[in-house]
Amino acid sequence: MTIFPDKASFLAALHNMPAPDGTALAQARERQAQLTKPAGSLGRLEDIALFMAGWQGQAIPTLDAVQAVVFAGNHGVAAQGVSAFPSEVTAQMVENFRHGGAAINALSRACGASLSVVPLDLEQPTGDITVQPAMSEAECLAALQAGAASVLSADLLLVGEMGIGNTTPAAALCAQAFGGAGQDWVGRGTGIDDAGVARKMAAVDAALVRHGADCVDPFETLRRLGGREIAAMAGAILAARWRRIPVLLDGFICCAAIAPLVVAAPALTDHCLSAHCSAETAHGRLLAAMGLEPLLRLDLRLGEGSGAALAVQIVRAALATHAEMATFAEAQVADPL
Repeated sequence: MTIFPDKASFLAALHNMPAPDGTALAQARERQAQLTKPAGSLGRLEDIALFMAGWQGQAIPTLDAVQAVVFAGNHGVAAQGVSAFPSEVTAQMVENFRHGGAAINALSRACGASLSVVPLDLEQPTGDITVQPAMSEAECLAALQAGAASVLSADLLLVGEMGIGNTTPAAALCAQAFGGAGQDWVGRGTGIDDAGVARKMAAVDAALVRHGADCVDPFETLRRLGGREIAAMAGAILAARWRRIPVLLDGFICCAAIAPLVVAAPALTDHCLSAHCSAETAHGRLLAAMGLEPLLRLDLRLGEGSGAALAVQIVRAALATHAEMATFAEAQVADPL
């Protein structure tokens, strides 16, 4: 099924998103008030339980099926010397994912998530965003569709990425969405030196000059400044919203993928939890701009969905306390005065 057959359908889906189930949310809140603990004493675990209840449409939500998807793509801007690794590493890491040898494989197994990998035309890098759009309209639609089509029936979705050079388009997307220049959004990515950082800043600035005036909507911003795996993440997250599947956002690139969408439709993040704040320099600033508070701060900077996979355990804990704790009546404990 084609979910985003054209640009208009993508924009329409973004501007007509479903809301959480208010009845289930109220019932979950009522249950929280009856559990054997002082009100609010479990902090954000209580918020997570309510969040999940609203999107699952049931007062006691479950976490039986967790889906993890990693999208991979290559970037023409890598030729500008913006990464410590050559572009062929993208395909090599895809094979590593498929053989179960990457961090996301281990973390998906640990948190009980099913993992799939979606490579997107690795033999054909996107256009170099310093001189041309990353993708044609058809290529961007295909990437959005690939992301949307990957979303299965699940209780929780996490998306990750692999793409040498992709922190550069991510920084460009953030600068276009929230203002600033390369120096405000560029970090060391895979560990580049000062000269590499300077090249990266220059690439972002050149891309903004080249494309800024034409980034008139989220679709154009994604296709001009993004990349296939970046657009695929955006498509998956928007499709998850329409299926009422909550999303755990991973690191800087994952969040940058939806930055243009959030500027146009701030409610997009209502079905998202920020899994962590990464060590990538601008991730904290990006989360603040989108009004998100991360669950974890562990200095991760790997990508792949690794931080989101770690945070699944926190969601599991939140739902366990919500479902398994006794109420004051059940435990025959006196209610608070």
